[in-house]
Amino acid sequence: MIIDTHAHLDVEDYSEDLPEVIARAKETGVKKIFIPSIDLATVDSVIDICNQYPGYCYPMIGLHPEEVKGDYTEVLRKMKLRLNGAIEARKRDEMRIIAVGEVGLDFYWSREFEKEQILVFEEMMQWSMEKGLPLMIHCRKAQNEMIHQMKPYMKELPGGVFHCFTGNIKEAEDFLQFDKFSLGVGGVATFKSSHLREDLPKAVPLNRLVLETDSPYMAPAPFRGNRNESAYVARVWEVLADAYKVSKEELADITNNNVKRIFPLAFV
Repeated sequence: MIIDTHAHLDVEDYSEDLPEVIARAKETGVKKIFIPSIDLATVDSVIDICNQYPGYCYPMIGLHPEEVKGDYTEVLRKMKLRLNGAIEARKRDEMRIIAVGEVGLDFYWSREFEKEQILVFEEMMQWSMEKGLPLMIHCRKAQNEMIHQMKPYMKELPGGVFHCFTGNIKEAEDFLQFDKFSLGVGGVATFKSSHLREDLPKAVPLNRLVLETDSPYMAPAPFRGNRNESAYVARVWEVLADAYKVSKEELADITNNNVKRIFPLAFV
C-alpha cells in the first residue's frame, strides 16, 4: 500500500470519470491521496472532493506562486478565513486540512511578480508555523531565493515536502538541510532522460523521500503524454525501488512512515 502525496484531482481532466480514477488507485494499492489547492476557487473544489472520499482524499490550502498576480491581499484574507474555518471544523471532526499548499516560488516563465511571490510565500510560512501545518512546496527556477527565504525559519517550520523534485545532487543536498522536509518524487524519475535514478540514491536517504504523481501532469513512462492519475504512482514506486536496490515492500514501508511523520493529521 502506497500514498500519492500530490494529485490535482479537482481539475477538469477528471470531471467525467473521477469515481473510476479513485477506484483504479485503490485497486493499485494507493491507500491515501493528498490534494492541494492552488487558489481561492480550488479551495472549494478540493474540499468538495475530499468530502466525497473521506478518509481517502485529504485537502491542503494554499496559494500557488503562478496564481500570485495583482492584488493578492484580498485572496489571502479570504483563504485565511477558509483555513481558520476548516481548522474549527477539524475540531468537530468534520474536515481535516493536513497542510498549507501548494505554495512556493516559480520564476520559470517570468519574474514579473517576483516580489509578490516572495511576500506570499512568507505569509504561507507564517500560516504553517502558526497552525502547525506542514508545507507542500512548489519551487521552479527559484531554489536559491527559496532557501534564502526559508533559512531564518529553519527551526520553527514544522516540516513539509519539496514537491516535484527533478534537480541534481547539489540541489537535493541544499533542500535536505531543512531536516524536517522531504523530497517528493514523481513520474520524471521514470523518464529515459532522467538522472534521478542515479542521483537520488547517492544524495537522498530513503527516510527523506515521498511518492507523488502531480496528476494530471507528468505521467510516468510508459504513460508519458497521457493524463496522469494516482494509480500511476505504482510505476514511480517500482522504478525507485529498483534504483535504491530495495524491495517494493521496504520502499513502501519507509515512504509511508515518512508521510506519516510529515502529515500526521492524515493518520488521525
